[in-house]
Amino acid sequence: MNFSNDKAIYIQMADRLCDEIIAGTYKDDDRIPSVREYAVMLQVNTNTAVKAFDQLARDGIIYNKRGLGYFVTAGASKEIKKARKAEFMKQTLPELFRQMQLLDITIEDIQKKWQQQ
Repeated sequence: MNFSNDKAIYIQMADRLCDEIIAGTYKDDDRIPSVREYAVMLQVNTNTAVKAFDQLARDGIIYNKRGLGYFVTAGASKEIKKARKAEFMKQTLPELFRQMQLLDITIEDIQKKWQQQ
C-alpha cells in the first residue's frame, strides 16, 4: 500500500480496512486478518497496525474475541457508509462546489461525465 503524507499511517490503514468492509471483502462477524498479518500485508510496523485496530475497535467497527482475533461488528458497513457520507457532505462537497464555480463546470457537465462511466 502506498501511504500519503496527509494522514497518519494508522488512520490510512483503518480507512483501508473500512474500504474492504464496505466492499464486502469482510462481512458482519467475519474474522479479519490478525494485527500481525495485516502489518506484514501492508509492510508496516506491528505497533502501527495495533493503533489502527484499536481505533476501529473504539469506533465499534471491529471487536475482539479473546484468543480468536478481531471480527467485523454487525452493521459495520452501514455505519462506515453513514459516517463517510456525512464527512463527504461536510468536507468534500463544499470544496467540489467551489471548484465547479471557479471553473464554470455545470451540473449538466457532471451528469454527462457520470453517464459516461
